[in-house]
Amino acid sequence: MSNNLLLTAGIIGTGVVSGVFFAFSGFIMPGLGHLRVSQGVAAMQAINVTAVTPPLMVALFGTAAVCLAIAVEAALSWGTPGAALRLLAALLYLVGVVGVTMACNVPRNNALAALPPESAQAASYWANYLREWTTWNSVRTLASGGATLALLAAR
Repeated sequence: MSNNLLLTAGIIGTGVVSGVFFAFSGFIMPGLGHLRVSQGVAAMQAINVTAVTPPLMVALFGTAAVCLAIAVEAALSWGTPGAALRLLAALLYLVGVVGVTMACNVPRNNALAALPPESAQAASYWANYLREWTTWNSVRTLASGGATLALLAAR
């Protein structure tokens, strides 16, 4: 894949992922927080089931593959214009999006999935879940947005 095509794919992928995450932090999670706890929990459980289907998985992990290729390309062409920005972008995405997803958001989703929406456990977990999940999602939003900007600047 040519360097220009790789950069274009990276810009599109990181931008799309950033937009999805922005929507969640900006209005989806706050909206779920306005529902009755059982409704919010059930809605998020349903979202988490549909999130692991091809549309989001291709965007999230396809972009990770592109960023891995960008990191390799940047390391192999170190010292050329934009190489440091390309490597920065790739690392922002791989650590700040994929790493945070796996270490922070997925464990919270798994814990929520184990709770019946009407249970006392769900009621006690929900407020912390909303706050913590949204905080980590905002980190992912900033990381993917930062990756997009770095790739744009590296062109």
